[in-house]
Amino acid sequence: MLASLRARVRYWFDGTMDRGTPALIGWLGLASVALIAVVTVLIVVFTDEDAEDNNGWIGVAWMSLLRTLDPGTMGGDTGSPVFLGLMLAVTVGGIFIVSALIGVLTTGLDARIAELRKGRSQLVEHGHTIILGWSEQVFTVIGELVTANQSARRSCVVVLADRDKVAMEDQIRMRVPDTGQTRVICRSGNPLKKADLELVSPDTAKSIMVMPPQVEDADIDVIKVLLLLNNRPWRGAHPHIVAAVQDSENLAAARLAAGESALVIDADDITIRMVVQSHRQAGLSTVCTDLLNFAGNEIYFRPEPALVGSKYGEVLNAYELGVPIGVHKAGGPVMVNPPPDTPIEVGDSMIVVAEDDLLIRLAGRPYPIIEDVITTAPEREPVPDRTLLIGWNARATKIIDLLDRLAPPGSVVDVAAPHRPAHAVESERQNLVVGYKMCEPTSRRSLEALDLGSYQHIVVLSNDGVDPDRADDRTLVTLLHLRDIEVRLGDPYSIVTEMNDDNNREIAQVTKADDFIVSSKLICLLLTQLAENRDLYAVFADLFDPAGSEVYLKPAVDYVRPGAEANFATVIESARRRGEVAIGYRRGRLSDEPPAYGVTLNPPKGVPLVLGEGDHVIVVAED
Repeated sequence: MLASLRARVRYWFDGTMDRGTPALIGWLGLASVALIAVVTVLIVVFTDEDAEDNNGWIGVAWMSLLRTLDPGTMGGDTGSPVFLGLMLAVTVGGIFIVSALIGVLTTGLDARIAELRKGRSQLVEHGHTIILGWSEQVFTVIGELVTANQSARRSCVVVLADRDKVAMEDQIRMRVPDTGQTRVICRSGNPLKKADLELVSPDTAKSIMVMPPQVEDADIDVIKVLLLLNNRPWRGAHPHIVAAVQDSENLAAARLAAGESALVIDADDITIRMVVQSHRQAGLSTVCTDLLNFAGNEIYFRPEPALVGSKYGEVLNAYELGVPIGVHKAGGPVMVNPPPDTPIEVGDSMIVVAEDDLLIRLAGRPYPIIEDVITTAPEREPVPDRTLLIGWNARATKIIDLLDRLAPPGSVVDVAAPHRPAHAVESERQNLVVGYKMCEPTSRRSLEALDLGSYQHIVVLSNDGVDPDRADDRTLVTLLHLRDIEVRLGDPYSIVTEMNDDNNREIAQVTKADDFIVSSKLICLLLTQLAENRDLYAVFADLFDPAGSEVYLKPAVDYVRPGAEANFATVIESARRRGEVAIGYRRGRLSDEPPAYGVTLNPPKGVPLVLGEGDHVIVVAED
């Protein structure tokens, strides 16, 4: 029975120790009280005179407490040997107890700091943007959100990833040094685990962005996160959820997992469309980047009660700064470049391209239209063209398929790659003739043997069989060879190329390629725009769809007489008569100069403007 009682007491004591630092502090405090109480009783019992000289029970207890906390206090003690001995005993006992207490406090504090550094504390925020996952694109997204929230008094971006919190914060500070008024908070956790998702307070978030991780089969992780979010019981308003899948075949599964409340975009499909559309018109990627980038011109929804009763075609020059490209009908569809006679009704919002929503304002008076410089575009019969596709990757077949839908009949696409893609070359096409030429893309001799001067367009594809940085290095070498050969031939072809890293694109600017398609950056910019305003999805879906109204760069001579002084209001009017919306122009002589490459969007409407033979007008049209 005695052994059993002892075992029970020991088990109970061990249980209290398992409670951590608070339990240890409690036991040490209890030991201190016991030591002071015992010494006080002994002094009062055995040294009556010394106890009375020190104010009795209370005075002795106070003296014992001071000597427990500070051994040097007993240096001036006087009294009987018993009294001095008991004071020494309480001092020595205090040394052990206080030393242990300091050690426990230090250990507990270190443990708490380490726990905080792990980023496992519950977030208490409201109206924040959550980024789930970690990749190189996180820095682009954070930078865009910082720019988007420059005018906000208080904004917060939260990153949840299965990485060390301090390491994430250090990398963000290095890559995005100026976050303005936006606070960036990191939490360490796995977005694939429900408990970790709760760390970032999704119930009170404004929007959630699901970033694909840098692993194989990244779409699987994205789909699981979407499943977790869709099946989560939400309290209050549902935040905007946006995500992207890398493989078009996973799009249907991802949208099913996400439910109706989330937006899932097809990164692969958008990249393919950008490559094909840029192949048809140089400079398009710069225009799209400007529209998607918060630092440039953006697309806004703007209610304008003053325009109610007007027709869409009548209000294209109604803004002092800003160009309408469509109408969002009240409770109805988003209409990009609708018919000119579309009425503006109560509750409708104008879809406006502008630099900032604070700068959008109606003009005080109509801008002058210079009629005698407006020209009529001549009818042009579609002419077959020749395109060279250098390299091969998983998107190449889909690029050829889309080219076949858009190219004039009789056009030619030759694939120049180390290995013959038999299926793509041998498949029957409606408008294209697909051929193959053996080529090593980084070999100058191999490229010169392709008769590059016979092609109007060259598309350089990134090799997805090697590391992305290494693939960009190979692409850079190919571009340098192509540009040098082009200079020797006399500028006979345009060049469109894929890049994986935007930093590598900046290095490759020396090659003067007409368009760089950095798919990862474009997708990040698009996701950020949708996270801020999900209504933009319908606008971008139309702009990226060949069946809808797209962005085109058309010869300026089709709109105004070359060399004649006009203004942009006149260009808008000329485009209106063709059922198009002019949103800017591109200077041909500046097409090789970064960062704008000659592109100007939303220019002032009344300022004199002269466009020449090599210039283009940027329009939204159905082609």
